Amino acid sequence: MTTDTNAVGNFEQRMNKGLYAKRKFFNILGLIFAVGAMAFGLIWLGWILKDLILKGMEAMLTMPIFTADSAVNGLRNAMVGSAMIASLGLLIGAPVGLLAGVYLAEFGRNSWLAQATRFMNDILLSAPSIVIGLFIYALIVKGYGDSGLLKGHGFSGWAGAVALSLIIIPVVVRSTETMLNLVPNQLREASYALGAPKWKVVTTVTMKAAKAGLTTGVLLGFARITGETAPLLFTAMNRLYFSLDMSSEMANLPMTIYQFAASPLKQQNTVAWAGALIITFSVLALNVIARFISRDKK
Repeated sequence: MTTDTNAVGNFEQRMNKGLYAKRKFFNILGLIFAVGAMAFGLIWLGWILKDLILKGMEAMLTMPIFTADSAVNGLRNAMVGSAMIASLGLLIGAPVGLLAGVYLAEFGRNSWLAQATRFMNDILLSAPSIVIGLFIYALIVKGYGDSGLLKGHGFSGWAGAVALSLIIIPVVVRSTETMLNLVPNQLREASYALGAPKWKVVTTVTMKAAKAGLTTGVLLGFARITGETAPLLFTAMNRLYFSLDMSSEMANLPMTIYQFAASPLKQQNTVAWAGALIITFSVLALNVIARFISRDKK
């Protein structure tokens, strides 16, 4: 009997060792594939950043990038135009996204309207930006007829801002709903127990508790629209000289990069690299700020 027990024990030990060796092999194999995939991506990303930094800094050191307009190999007008269009798009889209996200998380929940809104938001979130640009082109730039509310207003900074606002809205809606859903229900229940009305609970308890997450979502949405080119191609177009007039064609960095990169002139190609470097570091700065705001606080 003892011999049989020992034999069974030895057999189980051999089986466990074989199973452990098999699992260890597949674990090492998975790690090799994961590290290899990461290294493959980082190599190309590093290559892109190296060329971007070297060629972009060359342009900044040899050309009046920040003091001249794009007509004379500068980017002053494009930077100001991009800041105005993107900021206006943020001011239009962020409040709409925040209010919609608050409704989905606090008021609608599982209602049919909330479900329909989430479905439409998911579609808008995954829609190509060029489709949104075409929609605003047909609605505002070209218009319908020569008179009335829907008449065409031509290319303008306003049309570009509206197009960018439609891109940022679904991003803010998704992040707002997610952040508010992470707030513990105990906070809401304690507020209700003290006699606070629904609107006060939402504004002073849940939104305050999720303030860092809401701010992060808005900043990430702003970073998303900063480098968008396709919507501006059909709405704001571009101009070579400085202008603060939002009712006409307006210079912007994405369109300037797009046009100068395809130009046969070497100087304009160099300016395009400088513009790409400025946009890259602008988006990087926004992401760093968002990470800093959303970091865990002890």
